[in-house]
Amino acid sequence: LVEEPMAAAIGAGLPVTEPTASMIVDIGGGTTEVAIISLADISVCESVRVAGDDFDEAIIHHMKKTYNMDIGEQTAERIKIDIGSAAPFPDGQEPTMEVRGRDMISGLPRKTTVTAEEIREALQEPVTKIIEAVTRTLELAPPELAADLVDNGITMAGGSSLLRGLTTVISNATGLEVRLAEDPLTCVARGTSVYLENLELWKDTMESDEDEL
Repeated sequence: LVEEPMAAAIGAGLPVTEPTASMIVDIGGGTTEVAIISLADISVCESVRVAGDDFDEAIIHHMKKTYNMDIGEQTAERIKIDIGSAAPFPDGQEPTMEVRGRDMISGLPRKTTVTAEEIREALQEPVTKIIEAVTRTLELAPPELAADLVDNGITMAGGSSLLRGLTTVISNATGLEVRLAEDPLTCVARGTSVYLENLELWKDTMESDEDEL
């Protein structure tokens, strides 16, 4: 009924019905949706099958390749939350974490210590793919909407947007201000709820926009 990036933008409180451009990057578990919205319409949208699950997979692969250690998805998620990052830690203090898993050679349980720096390196590929989706979307934006984003910036939503330093690396890549939505985990659910509660209003807005075209 309502497209996910639109729901995320509404849930993030962006002025989607205004003539000015809003840009949302919604990073879920399986996909990342990037959209530029104006006058209650998605002007440009890019969807890539890279998101939070790929962060976890990258960590699992790193542990196998570097330490011959098998870890589960829950452990990978805990590593991501505790020491995962897309940019160096601001204070220069790179934390470490003790990880328990199964030795792939002996088959026995063991533990090892991993650093935030190596996990950041492991996450580089999925993070880069998300950055590329953002820059591609900006390149496809009509000039007037692209100009609006110089002031309006980019808003991030979805649980995986909480990865430390992700707003920083996207800001560095685009030159735009990047901010996290308030409670990014629930943006899509909140936005869908607002949309459904005001369905007639949204339909009227969209129809009047179409009449003007």
